[in-house]
Amino acid sequence: MVRPLRMNNADTVLFSLGSRSMNGWWFILTAFLFSIDAGGPAWALEFVADQITRIDRHSSRVTIFYRDEMWRLEHNRPGPVNVTIVRKDKDIVWHLLPRTKHFKTMPYDHEQHPKVAEELEGEVSREAIGTELLDGHPTVLYEVVVEAPGGTREGYYQWLATDINFPLKLAKKDGSWIIEYRHVRIGAVSDLLFELPMNYLPLERFDTSDVTEHKYPAM
Repeated sequence: MVRPLRMNNADTVLFSLGSRSMNGWWFILTAFLFSIDAGGPAWALEFVADQITRIDRHSSRVTIFYRDEMWRLEHNRPGPVNVTIVRKDKDIVWHLLPRTKHFKTMPYDHEQHPKVAEELEGEVSREAIGTELLDGHPTVLYEVVVEAPGGTREGYYQWLATDINFPLKLAKKDGSWIIEYRHVRIGAVSDLLFELPMNYLPLERFDTSDVTEHKYPAM
């Protein structure tokens, strides 16, 4: 259940997250570390989670292994492609077909990037409007306004977990889509998860209609 905040501004919200000054400084330090550019590997965000995407009345679930410039999706649905490896650093996507031990290489699309940043692309304002416990994590619920490339403005709701500084849930204000992360485990992810298996061969002929691209809702 969402509990409305009785604060006047976001600064008061941040202050309430730590009852002692030391806790407040720890929160600020954590937020700073996660905001550092991904170019420094020591500060790269790495995690494993279950990702649920709901668009209109359709829902999908994948297990995601994430590092800033690369991520792996293990699909929980029938089909020829069981694993997708996205290498943003190489501008390519590999679809793995375990039954035949083949892979198909496709170009990377910017819309494929998971929405795991605290600040949304094109964000112009945010306001804390409540608190809620999600998947065992305390979160602050924000109402966020984003300006699209065409100049139009759209509203979103974002649930930011304060204990791990991670956006557990993001929903478009009109209710058309929701992205949620559950069982989030922050920590190092093995390099091997983002590499092609040694015994897989490239697939020259491949019907792309058999592949459901895991794109994220457009902002």
